[in-house]
Amino acid sequence: MTVEDYQAGQVLLIDKPLNWTSFQAVNKLRWEIRQAFTIKKIKVGHAGTLDPLATGLLIICTGKMTKQIDTFQGQIKEYTGTIILGSTTPSFDLETEINEIFETSHITEDLIHDTTKQFIGEINQFPPIFSALKKDGKRLYEYARAGEEVEIKSRKITINSFEITKIDSNLVDFKVICSKGTYIRSLANDFGKALNSGGHLSALRRTKIGDFHVDNALSLDDFIKKLPKKD
Repeated sequence: MTVEDYQAGQVLLIDKPLNWTSFQAVNKLRWEIRQAFTIKKIKVGHAGTLDPLATGLLIICTGKMTKQIDTFQGQIKEYTGTIILGSTTPSFDLETEINEIFETSHITEDLIHDTTKQFIGEINQFPPIFSALKKDGKRLYEYARAGEEVEIKSRKITINSFEITKIDSNLVDFKVICSKGTYIRSLANDFGKALNSGGHLSALRRTKIGDFHVDNALSLDDFIKKLPKKD
């Protein structure tokens, strides 16, 4: 592709690596495109944040295609991941240490499968306090890291499908198809509560956004290798 292609607008499918923020991935690609074509600036943005501890599909738009970001963000998303039952963390994932341990001896495979039914359809969900949502000009995670309490309002989201794909003791693998704005970390936490226990997310991968699939995405390294090299 030429610099004109990127400026006219491209939709790039990137498989975001673990421990990268979506913002870092966008910045890296913007810098690499600028270096490859020796240009001072180019518009680059992503359509839907992935947490640093999540991997998978990130839609990145360049040039005039950045105007389509809202359209992509509104599309149905698919995730796979693992929930650990019997314990919770403040961030609902592995970003923070376990803060409570719960009994799990009452949990059966049938109960796990039956409990997913409570989450199908339109539900109210509270976003995690460790999230990038803003309240009064500050990110929620800034309040959380400062130890400040803040009121978080629930939001209506839709879970189209919640499938358990494997159960190995307290490790529960799943696949979820859901609407924009769904926090899978919150789903893991709420799922643990619904089982009269606790739960937190130990792995998460976004596999689809609308008709876009992670199988068609490039790693950051592979994308960079395809850019023209300076002589």
